[in-house]
Amino acid sequence: MKFLVLNGPNLNLQGRREPGVYGEDSYDDLCAMIQEHAAASGSEVHCFQSNHEGALIDTIQGADGIYDAIIFNPGALTHYSYALHDALKSVRTPCIEVHISNIHQREEFRSRSVTAPACVGQICGLGLKGYLLAMDYFLSEE
Repeated sequence: MKFLVLNGPNLNLQGRREPGVYGEDSYDDLCAMIQEHAAASGSEVHCFQSNHEGALIDTIQGADGIYDAIIFNPGALTHYSYALHDALKSVRTPCIEVHISNIHQREEFRSRSVTAPACVGQICGLGLKGYLLAMDYFLSEE
């Protein structure tokens, strides 16, 4: 399988931004972990991070016919980006939304996702392993 792993705003600061909430592993550590997991299953993965909504939308729109699945942590855009929701709905490539922290145990505004309804599922609160679990789900559906 070919996976597209998307990360939204501030995920580039993984390991430095609120390590008590998001952990101490860096964004590079996250990508290496994802790459290793993909290689172990004979899969390919492309990791992409942007702090810009339009770049994420462009990347989603370009996924059709190239990737088999999208694993997406929209960051704060989760809570208000109907444009990302619409982009996910406009492609045939299935997506699982992932959050490192449990968004339902945090501030009230974080518990609502406008992007999750455009996804086949949501994984939250399981740390960086949520990305691997999303990958495993898609691999089991192959």
